[in-house]
Amino acid sequence: MFIDKISLKSKPNDYTAYLPAVKHLFEHPLKISSPITFFVGENGTGKSTLLEAIAVAIGFNAEGGSRNYRFSTKTTHSDLFRHLTVARNAQMKDGYFLRAESFYNTASYLDEVEKEDGSRFASYGGRSLHLQSHGESFLALIQNRFSGSGLYLLDEPEAALSPMRQMTLMIELDRLKKSGSQFIIATHSPMLITLPGCEVLEFTENGIQSVPYQKTEHFQVMKSFLSDPNRMLGYLLYEE
Repeated sequence: MFIDKISLKSKPNDYTAYLPAVKHLFEHPLKISSPITFFVGENGTGKSTLLEAIAVAIGFNAEGGSRNYRFSTKTTHSDLFRHLTVARNAQMKDGYFLRAESFYNTASYLDEVEKEDGSRFASYGGRSLHLQSHGESFLALIQNRFSGSGLYLLDEPEAALSPMRQMTLMIELDRLKKSGSQFIIATHSPMLITLPGCEVLEFTENGIQSVPYQKTEHFQVMKSFLSDPNRMLGYLLYEE
């Protein structure tokens, strides 16, 4: 466990102060108790914003990459990181911040670095991430670049992955956990959160709460829909 507690040392002065997750943190420090922790919740509850702030607070580039990455396409991250206290109790050997929305920028930066250091692609499967599909590049990163004994922050890693590839990701998460790694993952995937031994923190208007995956809204909605699509579609499209 490289990170075990996240708290606010001061109240932000921007929009983040009104996010449910941030308001909760101001009163209740967030304890991280599992090597794999999932942040789940509806859009706008603050899970990705908090993950980004954690990443920047401990030295990762705001748009993604390792702590050696230094590039900026457009500065859009909040100042929340300046108000966070991230309690760390171990020194990580490796680390990475994956943002689905800015992964194209990360891949472009890697291409530029490769021009100067021709060995860089070896850590990403041997070829440019731009020469792979979106999903292939995500898995190439995780399967080749993540070396273990590290802290990995992933924001919506399922965005580019089919259901089958999400199961591949689950295998990789479990493998890396057994090698001494820690993950904090913001996700909308009802599949990923079923991973044994993980903790699911659900972000709602009432704050942040640890819940079994079966009780999350993500899982319940998907289960109801797949159990009887016609009935659910009837509610959505036909009934007045």
